[in-house]
Amino acid sequence: MDIAALQRWLQHAMTAAPRTSKEIIRFQHGSDYRRFLQRLKQNTSSDAMKSIKPIPLIRAISCELPAGLSLEAFQGQVWLEKDCKISVRPSPYKAGAMDNGIPWGVQHVRAPQVWGTTTGHRVKVGVIDTGVDFQHPDLQHSLLRGINLIHRGRPPRDDNGHGTHIAGTIAAANGMHGMIGVAPRALIAPVKAFDHNGSAFVSDIILGIEWCVRNKMDIINMSFGMRNRSKALLTAVINAYNAGVIIVASSGNDGKRRTVDYPARYPQTISVGATNRLRRIAPFSNRGAYIDIYAPGDKIMSAWLRGHYNEMSGTSMATSHVSGAIALLLSLYPGMSPAEIKAVLKRSMQPLRSNKARRTIGELDVWRMLQAAEKR
Repeated sequence: MDIAALQRWLQHAMTAAPRTSKEIIRFQHGSDYRRFLQRLKQNTSSDAMKSIKPIPLIRAISCELPAGLSLEAFQGQVWLEKDCKISVRPSPYKAGAMDNGIPWGVQHVRAPQVWGTTTGHRVKVGVIDTGVDFQHPDLQHSLLRGINLIHRGRPPRDDNGHGTHIAGTIAAANGMHGMIGVAPRALIAPVKAFDHNGSAFVSDIILGIEWCVRNKMDIINMSFGMRNRSKALLTAVINAYNAGVIIVASSGNDGKRRTVDYPARYPQTISVGATNRLRRIAPFSNRGAYIDIYAPGDKIMSAWLRGHYNEMSGTSMATSHVSGAIALLLSLYPGMSPAEIKAVLKRSMQPLRSNKARRTIGELDVWRMLQAAEKR
């Protein structure tokens, strides 16, 4: 491959016209990628390099380019893909207070019944989201340092609330005065890829996955989604899956019956839909054949910014219940692979209360999950 020609093409493209589109350039061969990066650093000013984001996990870079460019001259060796924006879907929320310390969803999946056996001790969960409130009293004993991918060098502090809510459901641990999550002794590593508006680029998500793999997270919680397929994101998910990391992803809140958001649609993830207190699929939840399991996602109370609590609804909330359940499982059986965990979850589901629901689909039940794992 003519690395010099590609480097000249990129530098010309970045200076020839206004940059209007963020793109991912992905290499087929690792050797080409490494040689390209080396040459780029040697022949590009430090200011220009700041606008180029290397993504080693998938042998790619992200940068802003003029719209409508083509890489035909390098076809088969390099691929160009739009660096799309992903959102943690905003859902209405209202302030509240914890009643008895254990939210209804945590009770509903029967997590308290297994705390005498497992609390998720030291299982590491990477939460790719908006960060976390490090000062929240219910989370202070559950947090690792994490990383801020938006402002490198700063702590991954939450300026949105969504990430703190997710972290609370997974691993909050303050039963005396606050709330308890599904796996109160699991450890949350906040990976801040989303800004205060709840938006992130695919490239930041991939860098978050890479960080989780490199730092040996056991589980990655992805309470977000997008409608467009991304080959770059799929490659990152496959690499994490092959490294033995369990990825739990929310199916989306569009109420669709035959499709789910990406990355939940990828078979290497555990795709989660939402239910309500009546063990029925929540009206907002996507559903259908792509869903692996359902979990409580309607009117979920959890931690919020500045030590507060808020009630939120969404498949994001359902996903955090499943991540917590898997932490309980991995604490007992640390060697389980992503495929084994998905099989155990699907074998131990509680049937949904609906005549129309397929018998092959059901709701998370932590008690049954541990029984199924013991029998495998």
